[in-house]
Amino acid sequence: MFSKGLMQRQALRTLHQTGSRSLTIPFLSTLPQNPGGVKGDVNDAVKPPAPSRIHGSLHWDFQRVTSVALLPLVGSSLASGGDISVVADSILATMLLGHVYVGFQSCIIDYIPARVYGKNHNYAMYLLTLGSLFAGVGIYKLETEEEGLTGLVKKLWTVNRSTEAKQ
Repeated sequence: MFSKGLMQRQALRTLHQTGSRSLTIPFLSTLPQNPGGVKGDVNDAVKPPAPSRIHGSLHWDFQRVTSVALLPLVGSSLASGGDISVVADSILATMLLGHVYVGFQSCIIDYIPARVYGKNHNYAMYLLTLGSLFAGVGIYKLETEEEGLTGLVKKLWTVNRSTEAKQ
C-alpha cells in the first residue's frame, strides 16, 4: 500500500521535527542558551570544568554503598518475618532515606541542570533537602512511637487479610 521511499521520507521528516523541539520543562524558566550550547568562537580553546570528586565518584560511591548496605538489612527483616530490633530497623530506615535522597539528587542534577534552569535547580535541591528532613522526623516518630518501618510494612501487608476475615 505504501511505497518504501514514502515511508522512509515520513520517518526522516518525523526525525527532523523531533530533533528541533526543545526538551525543557515547560513551567520552569530557563536561562538564555548559546546556539548549539557552544560558548565563544570556533577558535577558542575548550575550558573543561574543574574536577570535583563530590560531583562524580563520591556521589556514585555513596549511592552504591547505601544500596549494598540495604541488602542485608532488608534480607534480615524478611527472614525474621518483620521482628527485628529497633536499632536494625532504624538503620534500615535511615539507609533507605539516604539511598532515596541520593537517587532523587541524581535525577535533579540530570533533568534540572543548573546551567539551563539556574535558580530553579537550587530550589529543587532545597525542596529535596527539606522533604528529606521531614522524612527523617517521620522516621524518628515512627521508630519511637510506633512499631518502626518493618512493623508498618507488616501492618500494610496483612491489612487485607484481616479485613477479609472480618467479612
